[in-house]
Amino acid sequence: MEVELLYHTPDPERAIATAARLCYAPVGAKELMETMPAERQQSVLRTIMHSGHFSTLEHASYTFAIDGVSRALTHQLVRHRLASYNQQSQRYVKFKEGVPVVVPHTIEDNPEAKAIFDEAVAASGEAYQKLLDLGIPAEDARYAIPGGCETRICVTMNARELRHFFNHRCCNRAQWEIRELAWRMLELVRPTAPYIFGNAGAPCMSGPCPEGKMSCGKPYPKVKLD
Repeated sequence: MEVELLYHTPDPERAIATAARLCYAPVGAKELMETMPAERQQSVLRTIMHSGHFSTLEHASYTFAIDGVSRALTHQLVRHRLASYNQQSQRYVKFKEGVPVVVPHTIEDNPEAKAIFDEAVAASGEAYQKLLDLGIPAEDARYAIPGGCETRICVTMNARELRHFFNHRCCNRAQWEIRELAWRMLELVRPTAPYIFGNAGAPCMSGPCPEGKMSCGKPYPKVKLD
């Protein structure tokens, strides 16, 4: 899995504070952006995060390049609907040197399971190639490919949706591959907006676990904003 932060709103915390302050200021957003003191910016951010008025977080956005993940992961990822996605097409991109797949750790670490898995992947790859050789369109031949097939996807989310994504997908109960993706994305965005993302992550990063009887029982250290 490779995850890169391609682009983000310049100075995202200032953009967020500016949008929030505009509601109560006698001057325009441009002037606020240019003149708001750092202390005032931090005060506004503190009010936002403690009040839960997260609509202003939508003024900062982040774009990621994600490679080497499975279609099984992206089927989960696109359930986060307040985001923009562009994914490598299996209609137009053909696999000419075998079908690349993501191998779960539980299979990789079990020789017997790995042998079964490799056999199944090889069979599906062979079937895929034979279908292409018969003139079957790639968009139909792909039906023989497993859900673990590798893919690439470009994702853009605003800061509010990212916090929501981290809340659900950084949890130990999230599926392992998308949990790894979420933590990598969080590591990339936290330095750009340390206050906004300071306590982002699983719910237990900032409060009680909401999973009840389904809790993993492994509490994270609580992170509280000033």
